[in-house]
Amino acid sequence: MGQSPKVLGVSMKRGAEKVLVSGALTLALSTAVCKLVGFAYKIPMLSYLGAEGMGYFHSAYEIYALFCVISTAGLPVALSVLISAAVSRGDTEEAERIYRTAFGVFLGIGVLGSGVMAALAPMFCRLIRSENAYGCILAISPTVFLICLSSAVRGYFQGYQRMSQTAISQLIEAVGKLAFGLVLADIAADRGWGVPAIAAMAGVGLTLGTLLSTLYLIAEKARFRPAPRRSPYPAGGRKILARLTKLALPMTLGASAVSLTKLIDMTMILRRLQSVGYSEIAANAAYGSYTTLALSVYALIPTLLSSVALPLVPLLSAAIAAGDRERQAALIRTSYRLTAVIAIPASVGIALFARPILSLLFGREPDAVAQAAPLLSLLGASVFLSCMIGATNSVLHAYRAVTKPILSLLAGAAVKVLAAYILIGSPAVGLFGAPVSTFLCNAVIVGMNLYFAGRLCPAERTGGVFAGPLLASALSVGLCGVLYRLLVRSVGERAPLTLGMLGACVVLYAVFGCITGGICRAELEMLPGGEAVCRVLTACRLLPREEGKEKTNDGGSKKAVGEKPTGF
Repeated sequence: MGQSPKVLGVSMKRGAEKVLVSGALTLALSTAVCKLVGFAYKIPMLSYLGAEGMGYFHSAYEIYALFCVISTAGLPVALSVLISAAVSRGDTEEAERIYRTAFGVFLGIGVLGSGVMAALAPMFCRLIRSENAYGCILAISPTVFLICLSSAVRGYFQGYQRMSQTAISQLIEAVGKLAFGLVLADIAADRGWGVPAIAAMAGVGLTLGTLLSTLYLIAEKARFRPAPRRSPYPAGGRKILARLTKLALPMTLGASAVSLTKLIDMTMILRRLQSVGYSEIAANAAYGSYTTLALSVYALIPTLLSSVALPLVPLLSAAIAAGDRERQAALIRTSYRLTAVIAIPASVGIALFARPILSLLFGREPDAVAQAAPLLSLLGASVFLSCMIGATNSVLHAYRAVTKPILSLLAGAAVKVLAAYILIGSPAVGLFGAPVSTFLCNAVIVGMNLYFAGRLCPAERTGGVFAGPLLASALSVGLCGVLYRLLVRSVGERAPLTLGMLGACVVLYAVFGCITGGICRAELEMLPGGEAVCRVLTACRLLPREEGKEKTNDGGSKKAVGEKPTGF
């Protein structure tokens, strides 16, 4: 007897959702590779530049990031949306017109952005009280132009659903930055150049890596020849430009606010530290330790999780269009829960194992590790909140409440600036004010986003979503933390011990998560190979058998008729 249409529809729906989640996790893995390469870049670079030189490099990079966001944020996405719409209609000539118009806009913005950044370099140095960052700012400024060109081509390929070019170009950029940066820094160090000059050469390496990636994308665009199909109603350049601006402007404003907040944060740290007695060199060394060590580890988990919430937007949008409030609430809770399952243990683990993690990664710089470790411990509390910002923003975007995340961000940024100004300027607090202000900023953003989401979907309740993962994290990380300190007293702080203990944390978290209900079958099945993991845990009686299944004659199982899928 065949499966009923209702059950078949549910099965197909669930299958489509799992494909979407799997795709998002694959994208997250691709992003993770590039981010890990970028993270690996900082480890040897720290030995060339020291904390002081990394302070100059990160100062220049934050200025570049602001110009980059203003120049490109929102436009590649808007370009991909317009091209995708044209391609879906079979109108490839329209897609090419959109690309040519957008490329001209990107070209002009890139030239302007690089020129302004280079021209204003002395002003930025005076603003952040870091004259030695001048060379690095100049070295990185051409990258704004290159990023604009590459963003146009990436938006074009994404409109055709060709993601491989973007992934490969990002990998080329990351590896190129690593190779060129290290080689040039090594040459500068061998010639006895000063720290500011070595930092500038690292900036040149960043520019060359981006150039290599841009050349690859341009070559790929030249090779790509879609079949020409004419549009009966061709759009003019002005109309295309208006559509691009309408789509890109909200995203650009939001992303610019994030980068501006980071720039203000950097300026606040450097200026306020000097106001309480730090020299320019000492302030840059402290800032370099904070950004290179503490912030790099802190940002790793949110970056890796950034793609997990991507499937939520189309699924939730479909549920909103259908008016299915129950499904909307289920999707939102599942998104929050999946974020909590991964982010909470990471947050607790970073808070308790900050020093061993930094020693493992940056063991050759014990002074920088000693300065950054307590800062990273404080930042650990913000890891979960930072991940939740991405999840809640996705919910609000699905409801097309695009102004709500901007309001939350602006409120959080105001709190961050005020808290940083007061705390960092206090001699008793100093640099510890930076992670505290980050926590307050993230807490305000998440709180406001949860409030907005609750208003949009009154059926959504988040009360019990976070309790289970938090309990499992506390038990596993706490137990491993106690055991680690006992072993350190006997054998000392060693890399194999740190790695082994971090691995033990993961295993114990999975065990305690299953026992306490902090980890459910639904979350595990979303992960690559999740079904196999579920079978193993079920065989070990750590995970209960899935409800609603009945045995078949061949020993397998089948879903009970009418079972509703949960979550993704």
